[in-house]
Amino acid sequence: MSAWEEPTPPPADEMIKGLWRENPVFVQLLGMCPVLAVSNSAVNALAMGLATTFVLLLSNLLVSSLRHFIPRQVRIATYILIIATFVTVVDYLIQAISLDLHKALGAFISLIVVNCLILGRAEAFASKNGVFRSLLDAMGMGMGFTLGLFALGAVREILGAGSLFGVDLFHDAFEPWVVMILPSGGFFTLAAWLLVFNAIRQRRERLDRAVAGGAAS
Repeated sequence: MSAWEEPTPPPADEMIKGLWRENPVFVQLLGMCPVLAVSNSAVNALAMGLATTFVLLLSNLLVSSLRHFIPRQVRIATYILIIATFVTVVDYLIQAISLDLHKALGAFISLIVVNCLILGRAEAFASKNGVFRSLLDAMGMGMGFTLGLFALGAVREILGAGSLFGVDLFHDAFEPWVVMILPSGGFFTLAAWLLVFNAIRQRRERLDRAVAGGAAS
């Protein structure tokens, strides 16, 4: 490796970065439309997260495999075509598994096509790296996106309906916070999670600086 080249990160780092350091929801703030729209329950949030991960994995796999054959001039159109194909597959799969879930997710399944997370990973990573690393990157980003969606969906369902995955958690005297399952509840919950996430990250950065300072002295 040349002295001017940056060292290649270990393969495991490609997966871990999506969970924390480059989390799509809490760090990059990508795909906010489905994050806020379908996270009114844990089931909807988990289903959308898994559907997005499925599309992300397969599109990264195909883009990485064909990266040397896709003309640069039409690469974005080609990526969108690939993504749209797998979105159609996952749309029919959800429809076959549960019509109620398909109705609950509505048009947001089709909108996975324009999710900037998926197109961004195809352009920024899969088109420049091998299949193995691209799959790890897709898995990490997909898991991070699913984790973010589930974190919002669980809180909103617990506070807004007093249940989790449809199972009642509180006594009958509990008064649900109806605002939490409304669109405004998505903004409130996202803001709270961003506050917690950033506080943890800043605390970790301070500890790392303190350790580095101690080692230098």
